[in-house]
Amino acid sequence: MDTIVQLDDFIAGWIGGAASVIVGHPLDMVKTRLQAGHGYKNTVQCVLTILKNEHVAGFFKGLSFPLASIAVYNSVALGVYGNAQRFICQYRHGDNGHQSPALSDVVAASAVVGLVTVGIGAPVELVKIRILSKPYLVKELVNPSTIFFVVMFLKVLNYQPLYRGPVHCISRILRNKGIVGLYRGVGAMYLRDVPGYCLYFVPYMLLCDWMIPVGSTAPNLFCVWLAGGVAGTISWGTATPMDVVKNHLQAEGVRETRYKGIVHCIQRKEGLNVFFKGAALNAIRGFPMSAAMFLGYELALKALRGQ
Repeated sequence: MDTIVQLDDFIAGWIGGAASVIVGHPLDMVKTRLQAGHGYKNTVQCVLTILKNEHVAGFFKGLSFPLASIAVYNSVALGVYGNAQRFICQYRHGDNGHQSPALSDVVAASAVVGLVTVGIGAPVELVKIRILSKPYLVKELVNPSTIFFVVMFLKVLNYQPLYRGPVHCISRILRNKGIVGLYRGVGAMYLRDVPGYCLYFVPYMLLCDWMIPVGSTAPNLFCVWLAGGVAGTISWGTATPMDVVKNHLQAEGVRETRYKGIVHCIQRKEGLNVFFKGAALNAIRGFPMSAAMFLGYELALKALRGQ
């Protein structure tokens, strides 16, 4: 068995990841604000509040870091998936040409993706969550009824945000918590991503196979777009409860830590509804983000392979 790692999966994954970030960042901003616990009643109120206070630019706050990092993260995810699937197929079935992977092969490769990518993605997501959910330290220090006047006063004094950017955020976390601080919430992320990737790639494969036009051996671009979008909706919709736990764990810790871990966070007295906060938004944002990612990935892969 002479399987070697193919780099084109990683390159195409980066292109697909960049497309996904650009399409999904505004909804990601809203989702993060909702789940981080800032008192928004619903998605519409959150959108209107951001639009009123931060204008359209507010929906793209912090885009540079996800664009530089999450695109790489998705590159690793798709690259690992493509190569893991080939390794597993050849190990189980031998060198049988271009045999289509079995469902169990896809599940195994998806689980490998979750295990590998969390180690890279945990610090990335933590920094993104901190930047998006905690723009001003004063919001944690003063009474909500007086925060408007305090913020206006501090703006006159040229008050700076809690984090001036990703590098400042990372340095602050390292200074206060060390390397371990960058991996806060990593357990919740594993519980979200390992099953989440299975519910991502499996529906994508099944839908693509089902929608292949008669007389063709591969799905067309519309099938790829639609299958990718539906897979994203399924994966992100079902991942919401653990996504909420992860976001709560990662958003806190600037001044104090309320939650000792995953179980302690789940046991808080806020009712079951909080774990599904943003579920609809997660499902909605999952479609355009994943559709863009799989479409960008497949187009780039065809170009790189000269197909």
